[in-house]
Amino acid sequence: MSDTSLPQELIEARKTIDNIDAALIHILAERFRCTQKVGLIKAVHELPPADPARESVQIARLRSLATESGLDPDFAEKFLNFMVREVIRHHEDIKAAYDQAEGVPESY
Repeated sequence: MSDTSLPQELIEARKTIDNIDAALIHILAERFRCTQKVGLIKAVHELPPADPARESVQIARLRSLATESGLDPDFAEKFLNFMVREVIRHHEDIKAAYDQAEGVPESY
């Protein structure tokens, strides 16, 4: 089915979704840039990659925000948990690289 045979309202809704998807990718990229810095700070100060207490607070906060926004809080929690696992993996990699280099990179 070509776009010309689709209802215009569907085409417009999909354009909006595509724009939102692009914004989400940019926001996630910025989030991960920030968490990379956090990983380096943790490595420098010999802090563990994971912070279960903060993660619990964040889960509760995001579940509440999801509920207020009309988003399924279980989905929001799963999404946050997915991101946190990826961030922890990055922090472990940063710590290993920091320990191997034995010092603070110039970008810190």
